[in-house]
Amino acid sequence: MNRRLFLKGLASLPVASRLHAAPAAGNARFLLVFLRGGYDAANLLVPVSSGFYYESRPNISIPRDETLPVSAEWGLHPALRGTVYPLWEKGQAAFVPFAGTEDLSRSHFETQDSIELGQAPGGSRNFQSGFLNRLVSVLGAPLGAPKGISFTDQLPIVFRGEAQIANSALRNIGKAGIDARQSTLIADMYRNTPLGPQVAEGFAVREGVMREMADEMEAANRNAISSKGFELEARRIAKLMKEQYNLGFVDVGGWDTHVGEGGASGALATRLDELGRGLAAYADELGPAWRDTVVTVISEFGRTFRENGNRGTDHGHGTVYWVLGGAVRGGEVRGDQASVQPGTLFQNRDYPVLNEYRAVLGGLFARMYGLSGEQLERIFPGARAKDLALL
Repeated sequence: MNRRLFLKGLASLPVASRLHAAPAAGNARFLLVFLRGGYDAANLLVPVSSGFYYESRPNISIPRDETLPVSAEWGLHPALRGTVYPLWEKGQAAFVPFAGTEDLSRSHFETQDSIELGQAPGGSRNFQSGFLNRLVSVLGAPLGAPKGISFTDQLPIVFRGEAQIANSALRNIGKAGIDARQSTLIADMYRNTPLGPQVAEGFAVREGVMREMADEMEAANRNAISSKGFELEARRIAKLMKEQYNLGFVDVGGWDTHVGEGGASGALATRLDELGRGLAAYADELGPAWRDTVVTVISEFGRTFRENGNRGTDHGHGTVYWVLGGAVRGGEVRGDQASVQPGTLFQNRDYPVLNEYRAVLGGLFARMYGLSGEQLERIFPGARAKDLALL
């Protein structure tokens, strides 16, 4: 077979079937991006083949013809058209739906802690031992003490432990999509029109609900940076990861969408656009080092499948993980899945968890670093690694 025919045949293969090689263990870089607040995964990876989805979300669903094509069952939020979707088309992005933890508290704080600890559920917890710190310790011997860094105000639970971890705070301040002054201006525009009373009442209700939920939504962020300005911060992170560190963590807040979530446009769409710009900038800034990099985006839980009375969503269970990188076998939706219909919802309200996070990350780490079962047990005690062939 001559070179031209070989390349033509290779190009005709599905993206995920093309040649991939896991990053060399000594060069591998891993960044964990934690979306604090519980983002709405059902409006990120949209179950476009489910009529139940559109029935459950009359105000915030995303029309099928506006999603980015992923498969017959799934479409991607259009806010990622110019950022993450090109990585998907290159086979450098994959999504794992029905992912999450067995923690059923639906508390931001308890679930975030549970995930960052990575310890066996149901037993006693050591809050001074996070799973990324244990990963650094396990990799220390074969890789010559890999360097970890957390881009947070304070060292997060996930990086607590025996290994020494650097901590470099990032600063950017984001604001709500519509503030009080803008609300007043809009209400004034409609004051003497037939829609005036409805607009005024709508803003009054919104203000009251936001006042009640503001403390909870702010606390759920745990001082994480906002998605606004994340693009610039991501480039700074990439420079440090490229030159000095190979294990990183950053958290991004603002995902607690109880009110006015929006659909193809609106509050969630804006945050996804900002996040996507940051992730694309991170890949661009790394340059050739992107080839040996894996980025995993997670959240403490998903949201309720049905929208609430405030055109938002409440605390849920299963969510969708993102896995990006130059060596990722992307272009596919990975992991165990279920049809999206009333009978498959967890407790008749949420996505179920079919891909437990410790199993998914354990399988990913095994691929990245060639870890043994004994080493994985040290990182995620009691978990059984699940190889989703992401690399």
